[in-house]
Amino acid sequence: MKKSLIALAVLAASGAAMAQSSVTLYGVADAGVVKLAGDKTKMGGSTTMNNGNSRLGVRGIEDLGGGLKVGFNFETGLSLNDGATVASGNGFWARTAKMWIGGNWGTFQMGRTLTPSFYGVSAWELTGAANYSVVGNTYSWAGAGARNDSQFSYKTPDGLGGFSAEVGFIAKGNSATDQSKWDANVIYANGPIAASLAANKLSGGKANWALGGKYNFGSFAVAAGYHARRDGVRREGFSLGGQAQFGAFTVTADIARDRKNDAGKKYTNFVLEGKYALSKRTFVYVAGLRVDDKNNYGLGMRHNF
Repeated sequence: MKKSLIALAVLAASGAAMAQSSVTLYGVADAGVVKLAGDKTKMGGSTTMNNGNSRLGVRGIEDLGGGLKVGFNFETGLSLNDGATVASGNGFWARTAKMWIGGNWGTFQMGRTLTPSFYGVSAWELTGAANYSVVGNTYSWAGAGARNDSQFSYKTPDGLGGFSAEVGFIAKGNSATDQSKWDANVIYANGPIAASLAANKLSGGKANWALGGKYNFGSFAVAAGYHARRDGVRREGFSLGGQAQFGAFTVTADIARDRKNDAGKKYTNFVLEGKYALSKRTFVYVAGLRVDDKNNYGLGMRHNF
């Protein structure tokens, strides 16, 4: 009898804990046939011409009460070619390794994560931040890549009339270049309009930034942006694109044109993408990307779980 009471007490305690916290396993499976510039046609997993990198992640959240919550997110990349780990940095959890605490005052997080600049540009970029995004491949998400190591960041709460903002900081001792860095965005997303300003800067360098927006007419959307990469080799220009939806089929065309390029030639780059939704979580896609006079092609399928 005593043992039964103890078992029931343990089950009750674990049930209460489970009611207050949760852990979710999620991921992406993406593979197809790709033809990269200068390479042979082959199966592609986690390449430039896949819609996204295959990945496996785990995230958890605990309700601390009073509107306060704490959570974590770990994510690793993999290739469907051979099952090998695909690094987006150093280590197994190179895609994301962070923890956060948040409430009605906003969210504070620490770790390796996508940058505020990335979130700013992806708020209006037409392909959904696909690997073959002409914006990302030409101007590198406001000139700084998609991820920061050792980032402290604060994001405002939702419900500010469509506005939100995030600012991140990397201390000098945590930077691969031994330089401190700040990274920030301001986003407006309300109804058919999405717009943002994203900027970042290494200490001793010049600020990179991007300003852009999108208007969704329903079955058709247009987007435009201006991008300035000034830290290192300067590259500056604009992007302009449109997207049309016909039932389950979506077609996107996006162009990026250099106004300044210290590396030499001013390029006109573009991407053309077609997607067909098989369900809410699975779609097939075909895309062609031209970047700096190099042509790339991809045909594949993506499943989110």
